[in-house]
Amino acid sequence: MTVKSIEEIIIYESPDGGKTVYSRKSGSSEREMIKVAPEDKVANRWLNLKQAVIMAQDDKTMDDALQRVEILLELKK
Repeated sequence: MTVKSIEEIIIYESPDGGKTVYSRKSGSSEREMIKVAPEDKVANRWLNLKQAVIMAQDDKTMDDALQRVEILLELKK
């Protein structure tokens, strides 16, 4: 019996010389932004918020902080 190892290949692309970086799986056209130009503050905040939401799944302190942000957002509406 022959067992073949399949390794997932991640491709990194940057349309602007490294300021913004995207990653995608080999063979896929769907890409994810993983780094943005430092001057793009809104995009940076979105990436940080996304990372915080992912971390909150396993981190009680982060989850509590995000819940406070959600409450503040509702109150400001």
